[in-house]
Amino acid sequence: MPVLSEVIAALDALWPPERAEQWDAVGTVCGDPDAHVGRVLFAVDPVQDVVDEAVKLGADLVVTHHPLYLRGTTTVSAGTFKGRAVHTLIKNDIALHVAHTNADRADPGVSDALAGALDLRVIGPLVPDPTDPTGRRGLGRICEPVTPLTLAEFGERCAARLPATAQGIRVAGDPRQVLRTVAVCGGSGDSLFDEVRAAGVDAYVTADLRHHPVSEARQHSPLALVDAAHWATEWPWTEQAAAQLDEISDRHGWGLRTHVSRLVTDPWTAHAASSAPTDHSDHQ
Repeated sequence: MPVLSEVIAALDALWPPERAEQWDAVGTVCGDPDAHVGRVLFAVDPVQDVVDEAVKLGADLVVTHHPLYLRGTTTVSAGTFKGRAVHTLIKNDIALHVAHTNADRADPGVSDALAGALDLRVIGPLVPDPTDPTGRRGLGRICEPVTPLTLAEFGERCAARLPATAQGIRVAGDPRQVLRTVAVCGGSGDSLFDEVRAAGVDAYVTADLRHHPVSEARQHSPLALVDAAHWATEWPWTEQAAAQLDEISDRHGWGLRTHVSRLVTDPWTAHAASSAPTDHSDHQ
């Protein structure tokens, strides 16, 4: 059975912390480097429900995509919700490790997992990492469906293949438009519209799309947009990451048991559908 420092070294080799964005907070939040690790839980969010799941599971390590402390703090008091999570982890000898934007840029990374969930073939990164001589790392991915399909069909595929959330899937564009190339970016991706347009793809799948960027993007070009819940676009990475650690464990004879949290930690809990949107195309 490996110790935590050995497992963290393996995780850092998969997602080197120096490749995270400067504003990010990745790495080990808590945990004894000399403690033995036998069971690992992967999740998107380090929220209390996930921490409680780790306790119930008997996990020694939780690996999440989102940071617990993205900005500095002056307290880990159990009177705060983040401090309570830290207290629960430490009391139960559970370490917490975060791989965020360093996992976004990795090969394979968060967007590769999203592409895989949607049955898309990855061609290359949307925003290549200039430090990667192979040209495989970077933010987002440019992809192709196995066979062309309409935007309506692709929207249904996203709804069927991604974890269910209250938001569901929102689509902007002509439902009949045929898609031959698709860009994907797990998590919030509206900052990459310029790169998406430059790539010349037919559609873009991401999360957290806002009114004005979407409205302007639709005026720029016939680019179709598919907006899914932030958590749903990043959850496939947890399965990919667990499989990567399984392979390392097998290679070293560690005998780790990896688990993927199925808890829906998307913060939205309900969706009230409105009537069908009005078609203004025939209005004078």
